[in-house]
Amino acid sequence: MTSRLVVLGSCGAWPEPGRACSGFLLEHAGFRVVLDLGYGTLPGLLRLLGNTTASGVDAVIVTHRHPDHMVDVHGLFRARWFGERGGAAIPLYAAAGVWERLCEFEEDDTEPLHRVFEPHPLPAEEYSLGPFRLESRSLPHFVPNAGVRLSCEEFVLAYTGDTGPSPEITELAREADLLITEATDRQQREGVPAPDTAERLDLTSTEAGGVAREAGVGKLLLSHFWPGNDRSESRSAAAEAFPGEIVLAEEGLELALPRAMFPG
Repeated sequence: MTSRLVVLGSCGAWPEPGRACSGFLLEHAGFRVVLDLGYGTLPGLLRLLGNTTASGVDAVIVTHRHPDHMVDVHGLFRARWFGERGGAAIPLYAAAGVWERLCEFEEDDTEPLHRVFEPHPLPAEEYSLGPFRLESRSLPHFVPNAGVRLSCEEFVLAYTGDTGPSPEITELAREADLLITEATDRQQREGVPAPDTAERLDLTSTEAGGVAREAGVGKLLLSHFWPGNDRSESRSAAAEAFPGEIVLAEEGLELALPRAMFPG
């Protein structure tokens, strides 16, 4: 199987027409890891898997409990529970609050969730996950958010989920071959309310580029765009801080991941 990252969704907060919110599928050495499943990502995942029951998912990672990053995990649950009941539970690595939110959907009977998923907390000590080593760090956001780092012999991938500026991001992404980071850029849209917090809890493209430069990453993938934003403007802003390759997340975009595929 080709080692690749596929973008399932690229929007933040809510999806634009024809798009979905945050979600990615990572495939390597025959192992499939889902990174977040926000609004509208499940159909794309099922299309890639070639079935309606989510057969073939080996693990799920959810960075935080905001619905634009995890609501379709419940759809994945239903696909397995009603479509392929009896299979092995899928390891679910998730930040605080994600499991509780899934349980709320099921009201009084959460036993089926425990039969479909095997929950594990993030951030946590290092996990062994198929061919990967999974490391995680707490990053600042409106709710608990776990940035994750997946490494194997061939490559290192880091993903911030949603985060405000923090030195922890640089350490998470240190010399990663690919860094996936939000580029919310609320400032592009007039009338978008500023967060009601004293602390910055999301990133601009310029800040994302600065992290990529400081961490020495090979390639930067910008995602989590505010609906209606000019994505080319986000790329240009990131390029002012990061001289390396910058890619804009687009639904269905595939990136090859072996180290040899990266410049230098």
